[in-house]
Amino acid sequence: MAWRHLENREHASNDERRRAMMALIKAGTPVGIVAHAEGNTVGWCSVAPRETYRKLSQAQDDSEAGVWSIVCFYVPRASRGRGLASALLDAAIDHAFANGARTIEAYPVDQASPSYRFMDFREMFVARGFHEIGMAGSRRHVMRLQR
Repeated sequence: MAWRHLENREHASNDERRRAMMALIKAGTPVGIVAHAEGNTVGWCSVAPRETYRKLSQAQDDSEAGVWSIVCFYVPRASRGRGLASALLDAAIDHAFANGARTIEAYPVDQASPSYRFMDFREMFVARGFHEIGMAGSRRHVMRLQR
């Protein structure tokens, strides 16, 4: 829920965040994709229409239609380094375009970044054809993919 609209976001409890996420899902709001292995959920990628998130960049043009955003990944520490984030990114790209995205925007950081690492790393997006259009703050690259 870090990038979602949530009243009192800074002080919301985990239970409040969980309820807010479930309310979005029940309302039919796209929220992301999960990865499964051997019957278990093993990863998550938040990918949805950009308007379902709070403002992600100061340069964001809210008049654009068909923009989906990829804002975070979750891969358990024990599963890192096995290509799960890359597989999630590939699936997120397919999911967004299959559901009407004309443009996919992401906000990754450089490998050496001390923060926002949950948005993953710039190189993974470049390898899939994303190009940089600017910065969101001092660390997050604003990158786009169009088909």
